[in-house]
Amino acid sequence: MTQRLHLVFGGELVDPAQNAFKKVDDIHIVGMFPDYASAYDAWKTWAQKTVDNAHMRYYIAHLHRLRDEETAASPTEELG
Repeated sequence: MTQRLHLVFGGELVDPAQNAFKKVDDIHIVGMFPDYASAYDAWKTWAQKTVDNAHMRYYIAHLHRLRDEETAASPTEELG
């Protein structure tokens, strides 16, 4: 069975019209979630907590989309 992992993270943006973080070291990693519903709940909680700051944004990254199980591993992945 395929896992559908999701990462929820956020931070302060340089400009609210763009997706560049002000300080990458300050990115808040909310956590990893096994399904979209739980990731969405976490995203919504943190998005609502920071609603008064127009520069704050939270995102859901669909990590399962970054990996194709049918494709051979890259050379750097084989190092580990």
